Amino acid sequence: MTHSTNGNSHALIFQDRDRRLISELAVFRVVDREQAKQVAGFRSTTRANTRLLALTRAGFLKRAFVGTIAGGRKALYSATPKGAAHLGEPVRGLNRPADAILVGDLFIQHQLDVNTVLLAFRHSAMPEGIQFVRYAVFTEMLAPKARLIPDAYIEITVQGQPRAMFLEVDRGTETSKVWKRKTDGYLELALSGEFQKKFHHAQFRVLVIGPSTRRIESLRQTVRKHTEKIFWFTTLSEIQQHSPFVSIWTRPADSERRPLA
Repeated sequence: MTHSTNGNSHALIFQDRDRRLISELAVFRVVDREQAKQVAGFRSTTRANTRLLALTRAGFLKRAFVGTIAGGRKALYSATPKGAAHLGEPVRGLNRPADAILVGDLFIQHQLDVNTVLLAFRHSAMPEGIQFVRYAVFTEMLAPKARLIPDAYIEITVQGQPRAMFLEVDRGTETSKVWKRKTDGYLELALSGEFQKKFHHAQFRVLVIGPSTRRIESLRQTVRKHTEKIFWFTTLSEIQQHSPFVSIWTRPADSERRPLA
């Protein structure tokens, strides 16, 4: 299905792939080109570049840039109010000037890392018996006492049984005091009945993705002072190199690597 849009010299035919990209930006907020290719289903980098530029010029996407390790710059894309309104999606775009060069923007890198994990769950090859169901993000606290806003929520089924999982992507900047508060919050969510009330499942897991093995060990030590349950740990590089469904996960009091299922 296609839709013609009006925009003077920037008129274009709005395609289903464009709709999918902008709709998913309600969750992802900002994507780089490679993430946009996965979300929208582009197989060609040249075609992706051409379409992203057309959507930007037509006012459906906003573009910004970040520097790369090699000294170049990488384009980032988010939905504009016009793009979100076209689909009736909530506006969760970047509050940054168009075509700005963003330096040291911790929010951007954190969001891109969250996107990497969500896309791995959505697009990785899944073992037999496992199915992806959905992901979601939150704009307010899950429960008054828990005082939590997870980075995301992921739901899969294993042999038809639901597995609910909250995502925490750590970049090594939060103190042990912050992690104690998060741990207490998730325990409160589990024990208070608020989770069952809101999500209609009996249990959940908390997936903690860290920047390094050393950081993960530190987080495991912090969490296991309060609980040996519900938390699962791995690194971002393990997610990128393998799959979230293989044996890359450890528990608070157990360093044996095991699969989620």
